[in-house]
Amino acid sequence: MRFVWAVVAFVLATVLIGAGIAQRTIFMGPSEQSMELSVDEPQPYVLVDAEVLGAHPGLQTLLVRGEGEMFVAYGRTDDVKAWLSDTSYTDVALGKGDKPKSSTVAAQQPPAAGGETSGRNPAGSDLWLDSFTDEELLVTKMQLTPGHSVLIARDGVEPAPDDILVKWGLDTRTPLAGPLMVAGGALLLAGLVLYILAIRHQRRGRGPLRKGPAPLPETEPIEMPAAPKRKAIEAGHGASDAPGPDAPDSVTGEQPATDRQDPEAGRTQRSALRRRAWLGLPALALTAVLATGCSPESWPDLGAETPTPTPTPTVVTPEDQKPPVVTEKQGHRIIAQIEETVAKADTDLDIDLAETRLAGAALEGRRTEYVLRGKITDRDTNLTAPREKVTILLPEAADGWPRSVLALTVSEKDDTVPPVLLTMTQDDPWSNYRISEMADMPASSEFPDVAPEWLGTTRVPQDSPFLALPPEQVATAFSDFVDSGDKSEYAGRFDETAVKLAQSIRDSRAAVVKGLKDKKADKTSKVAFDMKPTDETPLSLATLGSGAVVSVSVDDIETITPTTKEAVIRVGDNPEASALTGVKESAKGFTTTYSIQLFFSVPAQGSNEQIRLLAYHQDLLSVKVIK
Repeated sequence: MRFVWAVVAFVLATVLIGAGIAQRTIFMGPSEQSMELSVDEPQPYVLVDAEVLGAHPGLQTLLVRGEGEMFVAYGRTDDVKAWLSDTSYTDVALGKGDKPKSSTVAAQQPPAAGGETSGRNPAGSDLWLDSFTDEELLVTKMQLTPGHSVLIARDGVEPAPDDILVKWGLDTRTPLAGPLMVAGGALLLAGLVLYILAIRHQRRGRGPLRKGPAPLPETEPIEMPAAPKRKAIEAGHGASDAPGPDAPDSVTGEQPATDRQDPEAGRTQRSALRRRAWLGLPALALTAVLATGCSPESWPDLGAETPTPTPTPTVVTPEDQKPPVVTEKQGHRIIAQIEETVAKADTDLDIDLAETRLAGAALEGRRTEYVLRGKITDRDTNLTAPREKVTILLPEAADGWPRSVLALTVSEKDDTVPPVLLTMTQDDPWSNYRISEMADMPASSEFPDVAPEWLGTTRVPQDSPFLALPPEQVATAFSDFVDSGDKSEYAGRFDETAVKLAQSIRDSRAAVVKGLKDKKADKTSKVAFDMKPTDETPLSLATLGSGAVVSVSVDDIETITPTTKEAVIRVGDNPEASALTGVKESAKGFTTTYSIQLFFSVPAQGSNEQIRLLAYHQDLLSVKVIK
């Protein structure tokens, strides 16, 4: 019976191992499927629609072949089409039978650069979620969801590559292959054990293997002589002449057959059993090699753990809210590029380069500073710039332009350097993001709770009645508080940080007045101060507490004029005024303007909280001679 079970085990082992190997070989299907995209009429840009990329499930691999440098980018479909709205391009979409079909789309508005196409190079645009550049062969792996499309081009002038192939990976996992081969190996081992036990049982059933006595030759009766008498055993002798049980037979001269075994036969039997046991080792080794050589796709995924949810603040997505204008990765990349560009512009004092990434008050402050640094050799005023690490990214949720992003950046190298809070805005689909407000955040400031970057936030209307102070009035309120002090109607509306800043500005003004008095010029000249909002529209983004972060810019204007016709106003030891005006004195006086960029956290209407100052920065904007 043991032989029968051994044979059954061998057969099952062969079936299981064979089935496991077959799953990874002859029964294994293709690892990918592909779709070739054709372009009927060459155009500078090719837009591969989201439907094409989603024609099959799985990871998408895009292969673009051609000569020279090629460019591939992907982004939100609406954004890519907005970027292409002023030029003609090739649109590749799915037609009948889910087959790709190309068509030429005409420009929807006049080209920005004139001519048939705009000729814009798509490389370097902030609009793309990601982009790739290569020569001759460009392979890109993507996992795009519906609503995203791919743009293929060269430099915006030459025709885009037309040899395009999309591939999708297929699921080639065989989670039963490994267990089948392991189970087959176990059955093979069990069969060998049963086979050895069967042979051993059969051997024992035959009894001991012994040699029988050799046949005796025929003999004739003979007469035996009488045995001589033995002498009596002497006392003290223990030896006996009587034959012992092991004495040779008197006739044959051999040992008795019943007490005799063949040692050579036992050794032969043991060697045969060992040989049979060693016969199974190659099969077991082969099974072990096959099982251990299987890829992870040959085993069931039993190690995947159910993720433990982490408590997070409850965020309710408003109905019909648009997607955020940038993703986390995209926003971090843009800020890093801005930081690199601004740092180079500051080193080279290149205002044209700075203008590619700065706008508004941030740009005008740099413009004046570059002039001063070019004329004053020992000027070492620190320039506020984005830090290396982004800790808070709050993009606006919108699908139109202009679109803005608020970000808080910190230094990774020096903990003593204050964080920098900034706003950056993209004016249209063809422009890059530029920083318009940028200020240092003091240690006493605490940033409010805001929505995560994947959700984004909405822009609060300038005249919103749902805030403690409408965004359009914040700059006016702070300016009045600085000019009027405790007499201002807004006194008590701002927090301690804002009060300290306002007082420092008043102290600075008082120092100017005292300087004139110390020089005894207060009888022949006078000074006036005025703070007022700039023409820049405040940016206000909603926070989680129904409040808003509002960024504004104000101008602090200082005017010194003579009080008599004989008096003149001299620049004196003011190197900034001398460098910016190029004169030493003026009969009508000078006007000095300082730009102050401010970030406030404005609470909701009805809240008992004060308006908190989050960050601020002051730049010398201009010194002008009064005409």
